[in-house]
Order: sequence, then C-alpha cells, then structure tokens
Amino acid sequence: MATARTPGDGPLAGVRVVELAGIGPGPFAAMLLADLGADVVRVDRPGGPGLAIDPAYDVTNRNKRSVVVDLKDPDGPARVLGLAARADILVEGYRPGVAERLGVGPDACHARNPRLVYGRMTGWGQDGPLARRAGHDIGYIALTGTLGMIGRPDAPPPPPANLVGDYAGGSLYLVVGVLAALHHARATGTGQVVDAAIVDGTSHLASAIHGMLAAGAWQDRRAANLLDGGCPYYGTYETADGGYMAVGALERRFYDEFLGLLGIEDQAAAHQDVTRWDELRARVAARFRTRTREEWTAVFEGSDACVAPVLSLGEAPRHPHLAARGTFTDHDGIVQPAPAPRFSATPTTVRTGPARPGADTREVARDWDVPALLPSRDPQ
Repeated sequence: MATARTPGDGPLAGVRVVELAGIGPGPFAAMLLADLGADVVRVDRPGGPGLAIDPAYDVTNRNKRSVVVDLKDPDGPARVLGLAARADILVEGYRPGVAERLGVGPDACHARNPRLVYGRMTGWGQDGPLARRAGHDIGYIALTGTLGMIGRPDAPPPPPANLVGDYAGGSLYLVVGVLAALHHARATGTGQVVDAAIVDGTSHLASAIHGMLAAGAWQDRRAANLLDGGCPYYGTYETADGGYMAVGALERRFYDEFLGLLGIEDQAAAHQDVTRWDELRARVAARFRTRTREEWTAVFEGSDACVAPVLSLGEAPRHPHLAARGTFTDHDGIVQPAPAPRFSATPTTVRTGPARPGADTREVARDWDVPALLPSRDPQ
C-alpha cells in the first residue's frame, strides 16, 4: 500500500487517508496529515460542504486531492468503500449514526479493510445526552469550563475565534488519536474507531489548571489568577497609538528587567504581593500609554523582559523572527502558515494549493487502483 518516499514528502509519506468532506476541525486535521506527507483524498459532496469561501483560498484543503461522490446515489457508498479498502485512515465529521445511515460507517469500512483506522470528529462525541444535537465551537468550550476562564470579570467571556475548541481540542486530538491507532494497526493488523470529541479534548487541555484548582492554587473565576489576566505582569496593555503590548514577565528576574525597562523600578515589591496588584496594573497601563507600540517594541527589543507587540494577522508574517524561520509561506499568491512541526530527516512543504472539488478523480482512481471512482460513461 505504501508508495516510494521522495525528499520533502514528510514523515507520513506512503500513508493513505480518506477524508469525508465537512467543515472546521475535520478538514484541518486532514490538512495536518497531508502537511506531514500523507496522501489525503478528500471526498467532496456535490455542491460542496457549505463553507462560504472560494475553494481556491481554502488552505485547509492544501496538499490534498479531491474526488466528488454523492453518497445518496446508489453507487456512492461503494465508491467510498473502494477507497476505504485501500486506505490507512478515514476521517469523518458527521453526527453520530449518519455515516452508518449512508453506508460508510465503521462496520462497513472494516468489512472491506480490517486494518483501517476510522477517525470520528464531533463536538459532543459518539454517545451521551447531547451526542446527536447540533453545536459549534463556542457551545462545546462553554460546557467544559474553558470559555468561562477567558476575559474580564465585568464583561461576557469573549469567543476565542474557534481555535480552542475546533482546532486545539478537536483537530489536534483527532490527529494524535488516528496516528496512535495507526501505530497499533501496523503492529497488530487490527484497526479501530477513534472517537475524538471537542468536549473531551478541550477539557483535557485544561488538565494542569484542574490540578491547580484542586490544590487551591487557582480561583474558579475570571481574571483572578496568574495566567488569566488577573496578574498585572501577565496581560496586555494599550499603547499611545491604540496598539497593544503583551507582557509575560512571570519569573522574578524577568519581572525586574520588565520594571527597569518600563521605568517603574519602585514596584519591585509588588511581584508576590497580590494586595498591590491593582496599583501595579494602573502604573503599568499608564506607562504603556506614554509611547507607541513601535516605540515600546524598540525598548524591549533584545531583552528578557518577556514583552512582545500584539500583531495583526496581516502583520505577523512580516515580523523578523517569523520571517527568518519561514513560519509563513507564500504559495500561489496566498500567504499562509507553513507546515508545523519541523523534521530534520523528512521535511514538510506546501506541495500543492487547495484541492478543487472533483479535480483529481482520474488521478486518484489510477493511483489507488479504484476504477469504480470513474463514472461509467468515462471511457478511461
């Protein structure tokens, strides 16, 4: 099943992945597998998944190939099962029971390929009272307590985009799960189902904080702790020009350097004195408002004060450090994050731009030896 490895393919070269198209965490997880070198075939549905973006700009479909299959057609399930028979991993993000109803659930796939790792990406999980309910990132992280940790106590918790739930608690846990199950499948010859629920992964992300809560070292309310904005030397401050600086001077030596560069050395005793934190926050805020973001960036440049400018998405790729590392890349005119993490022996790259729905059907049918993918009227 494996194909020959070539330089730049990444550590997952030779691994075959079927992605049943959806939106959000499933496609991102499949993109990560593709970035790592896997041959990811996205099974798009006619008309697309409903994401309001031109497919040419959907970078979560980079490094993939696409075929279009209507699972409601009589021969639709058989075409997908043909791919599953030759795959190592399948990823789907339907509500529980939908894949089974469409004829491409775990039992049907494992009947064709017992070694298959079947990855299921949902918000609520495959079981439990909410399993079949609709939802989105913000609701999932709300129930886990994670959303309730974010923001000021005098305002509603702000949505952290969909990074914490969909992508951190969802996509990344799915990828860890399917790769662990792939390791088991290659050792035993037996595949399995991976149930990746955003509520589970997001809760797991907060493991250390739950430990601190149990130890009495974390208050179960917002902006009252060391890492949630309660601490005046771990937070953000507005500058004279309306920009922001991020401060993370937690350790004493970093804190002292921060005070020195900010010009408020008289606040040294406030480091461990919570009763002085309000005064310290006011002093820090007042100092930052005296100069622009660019000026403060120059002040803290090269220091260990743990202070950085808060950049916009458009500014980030131009930062000297990120530019030097190649953290972002330009592929076909689209500036986007480069694959991560990095590997010394099997480097990763953006090999192809976003897959266009159905554009690779003939190629996939040939490479995976699944002629049933081709319409019966196609002479090839």
